[in-house]
Amino acid sequence: MSVRTSVMIAGAGPTGLTLACDLARRGVAHRLVEKSSEPARSSRAKGLQPRTLEVFDDLGVVDAVRAAGGDYPPFRAHIGPLAIPAGRMSPLAKLTSEVPYPNLWMVPQWRTEEILRERLEALGGHVELGVKLGMFQQDDAEVRMKLETDHGIEEVTADYLVGTDGGHSSVRSLLGIELHGHEMKQDAPVILADLEIDGLDRRVWHVWPLAKGCLMTLCPLPGTSFFQMAAPLRRGVAVPELTEAGIGRFVETALGVGRVRIASVGWVSSYRPHARMADRFRVGRVFIAGDAAHVHPPSGGQGLNTGVQDAYNLGWKLEHALAGATDALLESYDAERRPIAASVLGMSKRLYGKKSAKRGSETQQLRIGYREGPLSKDERVHPGRLRAGDRAPDARCEDESGAKRRLFDVFRGPHFTLLVFGDSARDAVAACAGWKSAIRVVRLTSKRDVARANALIDTSGDAYASYGATLGSLALVRPDGYVAFWSDGSTKALETYLGQVLGPKAAAYGQVANACEHAPTSTDCVGK
Repeated sequence: MSVRTSVMIAGAGPTGLTLACDLARRGVAHRLVEKSSEPARSSRAKGLQPRTLEVFDDLGVVDAVRAAGGDYPPFRAHIGPLAIPAGRMSPLAKLTSEVPYPNLWMVPQWRTEEILRERLEALGGHVELGVKLGMFQQDDAEVRMKLETDHGIEEVTADYLVGTDGGHSSVRSLLGIELHGHEMKQDAPVILADLEIDGLDRRVWHVWPLAKGCLMTLCPLPGTSFFQMAAPLRRGVAVPELTEAGIGRFVETALGVGRVRIASVGWVSSYRPHARMADRFRVGRVFIAGDAAHVHPPSGGQGLNTGVQDAYNLGWKLEHALAGATDALLESYDAERRPIAASVLGMSKRLYGKKSAKRGSETQQLRIGYREGPLSKDERVHPGRLRAGDRAPDARCEDESGAKRRLFDVFRGPHFTLLVFGDSARDAVAACAGWKSAIRVVRLTSKRDVARANALIDTSGDAYASYGATLGSLALVRPDGYVAFWSDGSTKALETYLGQVLGPKAAAYGQVANACEHAPTSTDCVGK
């Protein structure tokens, strides 16, 4: 007899861990398996974009991520005997009311994964190491699969399977999906290594543009004693032996004997940059995400971050599909994420072709949205700058006691958030009643309404300004932080939208007495 779970996740990198954390906090039964027998210890993708930090805020790990990392350091170019300051990858920006995490944040990938594993364990889940997904079959009702473990074969049945198992994904291969694209134009691979180096200044990112046989960079990894070495080889240069001794000889040849003293080598690898994408992210009850669905060149720091966004998009949809939502909700995963992956890949390829390492706001993923997606509906007569499908910005507000509150504080969690701009949320609460355990209703008042209780007060005007809202308007924010629905105040249109996206009013959505119970200080509870 097969063991049963709701969602099986194959691959415990950042994408799989993000999805598992999201499902765990939603109470969705799942398993996360990883074929490797122990966690990875490589720095690899070390850059977390501002949008990813917002996801981690929602998942409850941003404080740990911030404590483990740091801003990207400035470059120092070494040319012969000269050491020349060469600016930063991107200028450091100040946080604003709309954007609480404005800068790229550096954390070694192994540490990001460690933080996510710790969060998953706190939520009651865990990673099953040394477990390989074998063959699987699916029909209209379930996915049947075999897991290969040290103890033999285990048969498992799940409602859904998600492949987050990397660029060489077995899930993608078994689905018959191919990656389309190409290897970037380069005659030799890139050598990556984590090195402990004696006496090298850790305040800067060292670059040797004229190193022998390669362009060499050494970037200090915050929270560790290591530097990440990245060395794209020049044409015709042989790949060094990927051992501690081999890397030592490689660095000495590139920079000269005695220029850099390597104390130890923590990890070493080589790769050839690719830009490839699958033509489908879903086949029936099976999905692919992260590198299994799209493989990025390192330029722009988009690979890990796009995978995290895939998982964040899919988690809430799986929960609601299991609760009775229509299949159209699951179909929106491919419709929303595949165009984004294609756009991000295009940007990464353009950046890869540039000689400069400088980056702008286009890489931050804050402008990514789903305006043209099937879940975005804007009913307003005169839509403003912020549209349905756009990222829902943060804003500084207060509750009725005068305590500081951010919109992200009320967004945080597995629910939808209905922002009601105006005096009363009574009609909005009534419209959401059929799905009340899934939606938190938050009334946003202006300065004129500061005396009213049970409201979030926009004392600075930031929220009304950022959203371009008028009194009486309604903005429904999805669990993944994008505006799903806008109206000038029509609760009937809202109710129709909820029925189309989440399915008919069902008992599964009526088990919580009222959404206000989640956060009574920031919610209008007139519907209780």
